[in-house]
Amino acid sequence: MDRDTTFTVGSRIDTVEDACADFVMDEDTFRAFYERTARGLWAYLARVTGDRQLADDLLQETFYRFLRANRAYDTEAHRRNSLYRIATNLARDARRKSLTRPAPLLAGNDIESAPSAGPSGAAERIADFTRAMSHLRPRERAMLWLAYAEGASHREIAAVLGLSPASLKPLLFRARRRLAALLGGAPDGGKR
Repeated sequence: MDRDTTFTVGSRIDTVEDACADFVMDEDTFRAFYERTARGLWAYLARVTGDRQLADDLLQETFYRFLRANRAYDTEAHRRNSLYRIATNLARDARRKSLTRPAPLLAGNDIESAPSAGPSGAAERIADFTRAMSHLRPRERAMLWLAYAEGASHREIAAVLGLSPASLKPLLFRARRRLAALLGGAPDGGKR
């Protein structure tokens, strides 16, 4: 082996960084990704934290950290799961620091402006749902939101929340049953 074919540690690192640079998102790719994910991610953060202003801040921080990570992703789903994982961790950190406070997601003005099928029926349902969701644990809110609002698979939800896929199904069932009990659909401990 001659000297020209050997690599030093420094040159191997440079080579790997150069190879990864091909996978970095350019501005147009990031803009398209942001357009596809920002609204759903904000809604997820608003439900998990129960605070719209905090959701705004966490959304911005999530995308900042996502870009700063500068990682290569195999697929769009992998990229999206990583984004939601960052958001989940930020929401947990905010809760631990007591930055969140239990407050309804929809204030009186928002309920009046919400689309409704009847004069007050939909607004009341939204208020009831918001109140019930605020009584759930943050992990339960996150599971329910990812499963039913975002349409994520059990495997994706488990990856985002840092759970094993096997434990997710019973946890999601219990969260759904607890939400139904809070909405008056079934007794808290009862089986359907």
